[in-house]
Amino acid sequence: MKTFEIAVIGGGLAGMIAAIALGRGGRNVALVAPPAPREDRRTTALMDQSIRFLDRLTLWERLRPSSAPLSTMRIIDGTNRLLRAPTATFRAAEVGLEAFGYNFPNKALMDVLEAAAAAEGNITRFTAFADVIDVTEDAVSISLDNGETLTADFAIGADGRKSKLRETVGIDVKKWSYPQSAMVLNFEHSLPHENISTEFHTESGPFTQVPLPGKRSSLVWVQSPSDAEARRELSLAELGNVVEERMQSLLGKVTVEDGVQIWPLSGMMAHRSGKGRVALIGEASHVFPPIGAQGLNLSLRDVMALTDILCDRAELPISKDAGSQFDRKRRVDIMTRTASVDVLNRSLLSDFLPMQVLRAAGLHILAAIPPFRSMVMREGVEPGRGLRAIPDAIKEHLRRKKA
Repeated sequence: MKTFEIAVIGGGLAGMIAAIALGRGGRNVALVAPPAPREDRRTTALMDQSIRFLDRLTLWERLRPSSAPLSTMRIIDGTNRLLRAPTATFRAAEVGLEAFGYNFPNKALMDVLEAAAAAEGNITRFTAFADVIDVTEDAVSISLDNGETLTADFAIGADGRKSKLRETVGIDVKKWSYPQSAMVLNFEHSLPHENISTEFHTESGPFTQVPLPGKRSSLVWVQSPSDAEARRELSLAELGNVVEERMQSLLGKVTVEDGVQIWPLSGMMAHRSGKGRVALIGEASHVFPPIGAQGLNLSLRDVMALTDILCDRAELPISKDAGSQFDRKRRVDIMTRTASVDVLNRSLLSDFLPMQVLRAAGLHILAAIPPFRSMVMREGVEPGRGLRAIPDAIKEHLRRKKA
């Protein structure tokens, strides 16, 4: 039986990054990560805080060539409702950044992570599934489906929304569903995107274009399941025409690439993110729609918090209540981000007039009041950063009005 300080169960993006971060933090890590069962054609936008974390792990420079900066983010009300919100434009330069973040294919990030994990001396990879997990006050024992067994002082569940580790320790979840599916695709376009990401708010959900290198972009189109299935039956040329029309031809001629995928939308939040010798990260802890580039960014904040707790004194044994410490540290961020994405998504679906008024008023405030817009931009890049900047933003706004 092999013994480790930490076992990371799950080889998705969150699990791989956690293993690398903890290994480089000085811990001996077992990575229980079978090969990914299918190719992921999705892309991910990581915000500035997450990019800085990848940079500290010496991963960013390898990923940068596959990425495109998000210098400007634009929200357009694409509904036909009586109350329509004004267009809101957010520029990274307003908050002193070159870009809010960067967008890249998930496959490009996974390739970088696979190479880094293989080269990390503190990581031992097990390409098998965790079959039986036993958690006690003193250790975690994991039996793999290939007959091997390992023990660890601490276990991290990065094994998705059906997490075996979460079920083993009896952490319940709250689940909900949406009458929506997300169509995910990449496309070429004849006009340059100029590093602008555009999100159209429609009656069925967001239609979000995000830049990729060159004259290419990714698209997440939230719509009704029946519409998504009907559009998937279109030829690529026909679908390109539909996307171009929805984009109001902002990027010129659209050519959709092969590999269109549809993902049903749902939400989930674990009642807690850890206890004792166990922590849950990524979709083992929280799931919500692909809105506002929050998913993997939230997962990376999970990893950052774990790194602080488990690697601050890497020469010492891991505390038997490290999972409970992690839960306390992450609870507010997870709850507020999950709730904010849920409210935004439901506000787009709602025909309730007061809800439409609130949504339109909120976007109007963002468009018209620079200090508030600046606060929201900073908060989106790094939680807490916007709130800390409020006093200085108000002072600057007053100074400019006097000038």
